[in-house]
Amino acid sequence: MKRRDFMKALSATGLSLGLGMRGIDIAAADEGPIKVGILHSLSGTMAISESTLKDNMLMLIAEQNAKGGVLGRKLEPVVVDPASNWPLFAEKARELLAKEKVAAIFGCWTSVSRKSVLPVVEELDGILFYPVQFEGEESSRNIFYTGAAPNQQAIPAVDYLMNELGITRWVLAGTDYVYPRTTNKILEAYLKQKGVAEADIMINYTPFGQSDWQSIVTQIKQFGSAGKPTAVVSTINGDANVPFYRELANQGIKSQDIPVMAFSVGEQELSGIDTKPLVGHLAAWNYFESVKTPENAAFIKQWHKFTGDDKRVTNDPMEAEYIAFHMWIKALEKAKTTQADKIIDALIGVEVPNLTGSTAKMLPNHYITKPVLIGEIQGDGQFQVVWSTPKPVPGDAWSNYLPGSKDLIADWTKPIDCGAYNTVTKKCTGSGA
Repeated sequence: MKRRDFMKALSATGLSLGLGMRGIDIAAADEGPIKVGILHSLSGTMAISESTLKDNMLMLIAEQNAKGGVLGRKLEPVVVDPASNWPLFAEKARELLAKEKVAAIFGCWTSVSRKSVLPVVEELDGILFYPVQFEGEESSRNIFYTGAAPNQQAIPAVDYLMNELGITRWVLAGTDYVYPRTTNKILEAYLKQKGVAEADIMINYTPFGQSDWQSIVTQIKQFGSAGKPTAVVSTINGDANVPFYRELANQGIKSQDIPVMAFSVGEQELSGIDTKPLVGHLAAWNYFESVKTPENAAFIKQWHKFTGDDKRVTNDPMEAEYIAFHMWIKALEKAKTTQADKIIDALIGVEVPNLTGSTAKMLPNHYITKPVLIGEIQGDGQFQVVWSTPKPVPGDAWSNYLPGSKDLIADWTKPIDCGAYNTVTKKCTGSGA
C-alpha cells in the first residue's frame, strides 16, 4: 500500500497512532488561520534575488486577506531566513512544517536549496512551491515547479542565438552547483547534437559570490577572438552577476562582440549596476516587467503601492510565485481543506492567468505551461522583448538530450503515479531527486 493510501485509510479510522503524519495533522486542524511558510534567503549571497520574493509573498497574502482570505479563514505568513545556507534550508523547512504547521511553503531559489528541502517535504508530507528556473531532472509528488524547465528557457535561448544571431562558438559560464552543471550538461549534449564541435564549447564554473572576474573575462575574450560568432550562455547566480557584468564593461565586451544570454539575471539583479554598457546583452525568461498587458500593469501598480516605492522592479520569479499562489488558492477552494494529499491531487489541471496575457496550467508532472521570452537589456535596466514563443510551452521534467532521461516521464495521476516512469521498461524508478 502506498504511503498516502495508508494515510487515507488510517485517517478514516480516526487514529493517528502518534506517527505525526502531516495529512492527518492538517485534516484535524481545518480551523483558525491558514499558515503559509515563506522560505527565502534574506541574508547572504542569494539575498539580492530572494528577498524580493519574500516581499512578493507578503503582498499576495495581504491581497488575499483583503478579499476575505480563503475557506472563510485568513492567511498567516510565517517568514524564516535560511540565509543562503543550503543545510539551513532543510532545517527551516522542518521548522515550518513540524512546528509551525504551515499548509504550504513558498520558497527556495537555487537547486541545491530545493534539493535540501525535498526530503523534508516528502518525509512530512508537506507542499513546496518552487518559483525559479532550474535544470529539471526531478519530479517530486510534494513539489510544484512553477519556474522554467530547460525546454522552457535554456533550449529556446540557444536556438535563438544559433538561428537568429548565427552563433557557432559557445561559452557556458555558471556558478558551481547543481543547476548550472546539469543545465550545461543538457546544453552541451544539445549543441553537439546540432553539430557543434567540442573545441567550440568552453565551460567555466565559479563559486557563489565570485568577485574577481578579470582573468575569466579575459579568457572569454580570447575564446571569442577565433573569428567565429561567439556567445556566453550564463547560469551565474546571485550577487556574483554584479562584478561579472562590470568586468565585461571594463574589458569593452559589447553585445555586438560577444553577446551574453543570461538565465538568472532579471530586473532585480540589474537594479544594482549601471546597465548602459550592457545594452543589447540578453536574458531568457518567461516574464519581463516591460510586457504590456492589463494584468501586468495591475500587478506592477499593486507592487509599487505595497512597497511604497515606485522604483521597485518586478521580475520572472515573482510572476512564477504569483502563478503558484493563485493555483494554490484555487486548489484550496476546490478541495475545501488544507489537507496536503487532497491539495496535491486538486492542483493538477488548475489553470490561472499569467501576467503576459496567456494561461498557466498545472500539468500531471507538477510543471506548468509557460511562454518563453528573449529580452535585450536596455539602458534603464529594463528588457525589450525581441522574441517569444507563439503559445505557452509545457514543461518537461526529463530532458530528451540526456541518455538516462530521454525514456523517462513524470505523471502523478493514476495509473502511473510516478515522478520518473520509464516508458521502455514500464517501471517507476522514483522521483529522480
